[in-house]
Amino acid sequence: MTIHPSLKGADTLVGDRSVLTRVERIQKLVKDGKLDEESNSAYGLPKVRTKFKVAKSKKAEKAEAEAEEKAEDDAE
Repeated sequence: MTIHPSLKGADTLVGDRSVLTRVERIQKLVKDGKLDEESNSAYGLPKVRTKFKVAKSKKAEKAEAEAEEKAEDDAE
């Protein structure tokens, strides 16, 4: 059974953008030292990679949960 759209959380509406604006691309290239603002043109810019979320594997989640349980047991 699915959840009604009105009951979904508000944070699901906000997501990461997959595309940068020209200004953001220029700023990132200048920061990385791949573009000189004075000598290079703003046209034909190289591609800039954006942030990507990395999904955790189920094994890693289990290991983290076990480590937390161990820490709690040791604290008691």
